[in-house]
Amino acid sequence: MSHEGQPVGPSIWAVSDGRAGNAAQVLAIANALRDTPRWVKIAHINGKGHRAEPMTLTPRAPLRWLPPSLAVKPMLALAEAERALLAEPWPTVWIGAGSRIAPYSVDVRKLSGGDCLTAHVLDPRVKTTEFDLMVTPQHDQTAGENVVATLGSASYFPAEEVEAAGMAFADLADERSKSAIVILGGDSKTHTFDKAAMTRLDVQLRAVAGAGWRLRITCSRRTPVGARVYFRQLADEIGARFWESERDGPNPYIAWLLFSEAAIVTEDSTNMLSDAAYFGLPVHMARLTGRSAKFDRLHESFIEKGIARWLHGGLESWAYEPLREAEKVADRIVELLLARYPQPEMPAASSVAPDWL
Repeated sequence: MSHEGQPVGPSIWAVSDGRAGNAAQVLAIANALRDTPRWVKIAHINGKGHRAEPMTLTPRAPLRWLPPSLAVKPMLALAEAERALLAEPWPTVWIGAGSRIAPYSVDVRKLSGGDCLTAHVLDPRVKTTEFDLMVTPQHDQTAGENVVATLGSASYFPAEEVEAAGMAFADLADERSKSAIVILGGDSKTHTFDKAAMTRLDVQLRAVAGAGWRLRITCSRRTPVGARVYFRQLADEIGARFWESERDGPNPYIAWLLFSEAAIVTEDSTNMLSDAAYFGLPVHMARLTGRSAKFDRLHESFIEKGIARWLHGGLESWAYEPLREAEKVADRIVELLLARYPQPEMPAASSVAPDWL
């Protein structure tokens, strides 16, 4: 935030390797920190090194292949332009994500003499004490006094972005009844969006559409080309909307989350499941091929919390408290900042509030 062009409050660097899931989480936490009720608690902090834009670091081999615990002189693995970004004055808060960024989260904390509060998202398999705060999903089963365990990912959508999306796609408000967003993931270390998975989901989506639901299908960056082509064709056949890229028009993702009554999400992405849960949508998880113990724990935690169920036939409706984990992380960062920078005492009020307030 700024006052008359000058930044006020703590400075925040949101740093990732550019991968969509990592970038989304650091931005989510940074945006939650900037939410007015939190910001007014920490606005007295005189931050330095303010940067309005998120940072992307792309370390070269061999560092990007090594586990963070073996990283030596990580600054040398960066191109000169990226290395120049990591210089004094250090920020008040550093929010990094992923194993490739972990060495820089550790380094900046040391280089700042501990003045920079470092929050690192996802467990890079180094000591949790290397950071001031580690943010990791519950299903990773990471323990430590400075660990904040989130249910799923730290999703966050600023109110102004939701409002803007609602206005840009206002026509969808009249089509909310029996509308469902379908979020397609893709291939990963644990799951595959193969022909069997596509065929199974095809049958399920046709059944849902046949029951009168309006479907809005969107892809992720990991969705394989074959699946994109397959489900674009399916959308044409069943009268569903389909969005893959800007070639299909402005991105409707937030608006589809806002103006839908249910969500169908493939099981492979913590972020996508958490996005739907942020809006309180009944989440129907669609099977892909493959599984892992970690994702089994994630799915079970969503089911136990009343957020998700497996997609077996038609869509159901149920209610739960929307999932707001980025806010939980932001609240913890605010606590740590106030411990370092106590709020100044406010002068006693010199007037009496009117009785009509």
